Amino acid sequence: MNGVNGPQNGQPHLDHADGQYFLTEAYKVILEEVLCKGTDVKEKVCDWHDPEELSALLDLELREGGESHHQLLQRVRDVAKYSVKTNHPRFFNQLFAGVDYHSLAGRFLTEALNTSQYTYEVAPVFVLMENVMLTKLRSMVGWPQGDGIFCPGGSVSNMYAMNVARYRAYPQVKVQGLWAVPRLAAFTSQESHYSLCKAASFLGIGLDNVFMVKVNERGCMIPEDLDEKIELARSQGAVPFLVSATSGTTIQGAFDPLDRIADICDKNKLWMHVDAAWGGSVLFSKKHKHLMKGIERADSLAWNPHKMLLAGLQCCVFLLKDNTDLLKQCHCANATYLFQQDKFYDMRMDTGDKSVQCGRKVDCLKLWLMWKAVGTEGLAERVDKVFKYDIIYQFKFGSCFVLSFSMVAGKKPQFVNVCFWYIPPSLRGKEGNNDYQEKLSKVAPVIKERMMRKGSMMVGYQPLREKVNFFRMVIISPHISQEDMDFFLDEIERLGKDLYNAL
Repeated sequence: MNGVNGPQNGQPHLDHADGQYFLTEAYKVILEEVLCKGTDVKEKVCDWHDPEELSALLDLELREGGESHHQLLQRVRDVAKYSVKTNHPRFFNQLFAGVDYHSLAGRFLTEALNTSQYTYEVAPVFVLMENVMLTKLRSMVGWPQGDGIFCPGGSVSNMYAMNVARYRAYPQVKVQGLWAVPRLAAFTSQESHYSLCKAASFLGIGLDNVFMVKVNERGCMIPEDLDEKIELARSQGAVPFLVSATSGTTIQGAFDPLDRIADICDKNKLWMHVDAAWGGSVLFSKKHKHLMKGIERADSLAWNPHKMLLAGLQCCVFLLKDNTDLLKQCHCANATYLFQQDKFYDMRMDTGDKSVQCGRKVDCLKLWLMWKAVGTEGLAERVDKVFKYDIIYQFKFGSCFVLSFSMVAGKKPQFVNVCFWYIPPSLRGKEGNNDYQEKLSKVAPVIKERMMRKGSMMVGYQPLREKVNFFRMVIISPHISQEDMDFFLDEIERLGKDLYNAL
């Protein structure tokens, strides 16, 4: 076989046997470097290098001639070696982590089949599969009927919500444009995802017309202030049309009171959207789904199974209660080369005209295969398991570490986001000093740099309104052990206990 020794003279071979040999060898590298070493707690979360050094190590230059199999496999190893291992048990940095092997198999299969999910003729299996998935997810929300689509991220789902809500209120906007509608006002909380503002900018609604509703200490929207903001918008000549609540805010993991928000939306005849990209998976849990009490009253929902359920990037759905084909009416372009009306099968199976995209990646298979493997009960157990690690609050923050760590909200979090400050010895007892907050704001960035260069773990930090930089630990991976939890706080202490001159 030509591929055993690689292509001759650096020229790639195009035959299937050669390509399949390379793919087999590349898979072995992926298995070893990503799925074995990448999940081994003894390995680094990231082999960190500064940009100039990393560029040299990777040899990113593109040349006129191709490379041999041996060289290409080394490139695969390098990419795996120097990338962040998001499957690592001590990766706490984002709202996704860990690996589900059944979902990963679905992702491999999706990539190998390489089809686009817009018509039944080119993706028959996946059109049927997507419909089953959307129906099942809607039933968990409490909607016996409705609509939906898999989207490339929660931000796009939120944009869909804003666009559909505007179309329902003013359908002429699709044909006549922005001049045909009044100044519109949308409402969301101070701690909602930034994509709501991006959607308002993208759709021509304008950032000034997104009214930020106050939140309580935990980060939950205050309904009374929502009422006031709606009246404020009207007094300024704007027409309210959308309220976007949040179930699982990005930073604090807060859940807005959906029932009370729904009452306000009903009273004012506003579209109620819920951004549950992060928190939606609590609907699987009998113990924790109360956090989304009232969700069945919403008009639309964004939900990202690639987060807590570990379906793998990307796996996001936009769900609607509407069953009048509003999603398609809003977005369709009736492209006759793709959505012909005289096909030999039921043309309602061509779902692509619901989307703002043309080509659309198949994102349902990874979730479907994982769900098939573990069942609804298995996914519920996955959600319940991560909640059990609130022991990090009950024990560590509640007793022996009280001098070193301080919770941002001052109380047990609603969700699995644990937000805290680390207080180095040099700052303890100095809370009353004028420069205390300024010095405290420098602690997290220094510790973050140290952990990244060491490769021991990853956790994010950020400020929040008047609060200076604090850590946000996200507990999500099923591979986390109690030892990892203990290591986390001990490592923060080790990396920060000598902080003095750096502050």
